[in-house]
Amino acid sequence: MSEHQSFNQSAPGDDLLTLDRQMCFALYSASLAMTKLYKPLLSELGLTYPQYLVMLVLWETDGVRVSGLKERLFLDYGTLTPLVKRLEKQGLLVRQRSPQDERQVIVLLTEKGRSLQQAAARVPERVASASGCSLAELEDLKTELCALRNRLHSHLDSHLEESA
Repeated sequence: MSEHQSFNQSAPGDDLLTLDRQMCFALYSASLAMTKLYKPLLSELGLTYPQYLVMLVLWETDGVRVSGLKERLFLDYGTLTPLVKRLEKQGLLVRQRSPQDERQVIVLLTEKGRSLQQAAARVPERVASASGCSLAELEDLKTELCALRNRLHSHLDSHLEESA
């Protein structure tokens, strides 16, 4: 199939409904494998994978609004709020109302949360090593996946606007 050929234009006899032809399954099964790889590494830190993602955002930019976390991680409030509450209970972060707008909640790292970053620094190296890919290959793959994600979100957003 050429780069721009649509699935509807596949050659006669091609069966599009086989598991190995599904991009969704390739992404899903790769995600499962990645999550299994991360689980013991993050367990050493006392974090689940979604909690790790929240911490990554905060290590990058401390003092993020909950709405900013929601946008950055593509999570809904129903998923994000319990994550943040559990991290707060662990003493890794605190939530504060914004002095400028009481409706806004700001998430800040505690000293314990900041110190966990040093221990977490080994995680990406161990994952990269387990992948068997070069750093350039991993960067290219990440770039392609982010581009795909952005195109899919754009498509979904445009369809949401049409149905509104």
